Amino acid sequence: MAPVPPGIRLLASFNREQWYRALTFILTFLLYTSFHLSRKPISIVKSELHKNCSSLKTHTHNENSNAFSTWDKSNYKQLLGAMDYSFLCAYAVGMYLSGIIGERLPIRLYLTAGMLSSGLFTCLFGLGYIYNIHSLSFYVLVQVANGLVQTTGWPSVVTCIGNWFGKGRRGLIMGLWNSHTSVGNILGSLIAGYYVSSNWGLSFIVPGLIIAAMGLVCYLFLIEREYDVLADHWRNYRLSSKHTSFNPSAISFMGALRIPGVIEFSLCLLFAKLVSYTFLFWLPLYITKAANLDAKTAGDLSTLFDVGGIVGGVLAGVISDKLGKRASTCAVMLLLAAPTLYGFSMISGLGLRPIVGMLLLCGALVNGPYALITTAVAADLGTHKSLKGNARALSTVTAIIDGTGSVGAALGPLLAGLLSAGGWNQVFYMLMASDFIALLVSWSRGARICSRSTGRFGQRFLNLHTS
Repeated sequence: MAPVPPGIRLLASFNREQWYRALTFILTFLLYTSFHLSRKPISIVKSELHKNCSSLKTHTHNENSNAFSTWDKSNYKQLLGAMDYSFLCAYAVGMYLSGIIGERLPIRLYLTAGMLSSGLFTCLFGLGYIYNIHSLSFYVLVQVANGLVQTTGWPSVVTCIGNWFGKGRRGLIMGLWNSHTSVGNILGSLIAGYYVSSNWGLSFIVPGLIIAAMGLVCYLFLIEREYDVLADHWRNYRLSSKHTSFNPSAISFMGALRIPGVIEFSLCLLFAKLVSYTFLFWLPLYITKAANLDAKTAGDLSTLFDVGGIVGGVLAGVISDKLGKRASTCAVMLLLAAPTLYGFSMISGLGLRPIVGMLLLCGALVNGPYALITTAVAADLGTHKSLKGNARALSTVTAIIDGTGSVGAALGPLLAGLLSAGGWNQVFYMLMASDFIALLVSWSRGARICSRSTGRFGQRFLNLHTS
């Protein structure tokens, strides 16, 4: 009898539960990759929209349309910022509701519906080019609708991954898992960049079809919690005993806010995400202007920020696992990010090599705290000991933290559009100020934890020596 190949022996060594963990990890990674892949094209297409402003203005004037007729070289940044703002503002508002709804509906169905809807609205934006639609209100409405349906994504996938993975090495696992954000941004940039110069409508239609297809994959394969699949029939499954013994009700919004750390980390994420999303939506255009590059090259180069973000997210998770201090890890990375942002603004016109290095470093330091808060910190707080085992708070807590962060994500690109009219230096000053405020909030959270720990130690010391 021939020996069993070593690879097969390795696969057979994993039990059923480990296979489902791996499936959930990979599937949720791919699902949220498609979300970010569909958000990225707008930042790549901006430079092409700017080039077409004059022709759009003439075209709409002839048709007596109220669309891009207000576009000109003096205010195009503000109008592009308004399109960003319409998406992000809808996303921020919808996120607070999405977590509450997600706790009360089957996650698989909720996420599938959101992904199919997002695919539809992303394609509609691209069809505006193909069908020669020159109404600004059309694009804004599509962005608002897309922002609302995309809120189904983050609370759902974080809840799934939090249900399957405990606190042991959560920082490392979620640091690796959270790289889907950067992978999605990179793929979105490459896909949009491929079509941007020839047919920017396809820069939206292709990502839209991808996220819709992944929605179908979600419907077919996503497992929300740890299920025991019956060996005799794959269609039948039951909850394991540890889930059937306790089925608490979903937590209220105010109850989630009372969990220690939710408010502080939400505010910290507001300013951290402001910086990250300003880069997400404006970096390609900034590189185009600062380094005199074409739209495709600038889009490809901007992916280095996301490559650095992958490294930063993993590094933040590993360090916080070893130290057991999420807030302190965030504070140190935010402290280093501020001077790095200033350095990037200074060397942007010095050639490609300095830009490459600074983009990687900025991505790591800016996205590291952002990734840590939205994943490991949110999962920790959603399963906080004060909840006494109620795991149904995870989606609501995640939505509160990311929803508050999304307020910053909405403000950042809008402020960038307004401030860039006076020069890009003002944008970078705004980013550094936001980074510093995030640092203060995270530091205050760490100081409060240290104070409580020191107080408990001091009380034990006093009791020991007075007894």
